Amino acid sequence: MAVNPSIVTRDLDKIAEKTGNLYESLHVVSQRAKQISSTMKEELNNKLSEFASTVDNLEEVFENKEQIEISKFYERMPKPTTLAMEEFMEGKIYSRDPELTQE
Repeated sequence: MAVNPSIVTRDLDKIAEKTGNLYESLHVVSQRAKQISSTMKEELNNKLSEFASTVDNLEEVFENKEQIEISKFYERMPKPTTLAMEEFMEGKIYSRDPELTQE
């Protein structure tokens, strides 16, 4: 997914028209951003756990270039809120109001 990581001005009317309410739209985006953030954090922790050692050796900490590259990769990735907003605006997020689906 190619997402521009820089700051983008958004048309609030376009965001609001997806659900009929700006605040509801932003709530949907924030919930999706939490999911993305959680997934990214889990992936990063899994990758970094491979480098975990029980020995506190300063030389190993400073020499582990793979671990540094993995961390830098995740730092350069677009923020979860940016990804969630792109998905929302592209219609890739399904949301429903549980109060409206109750019988």
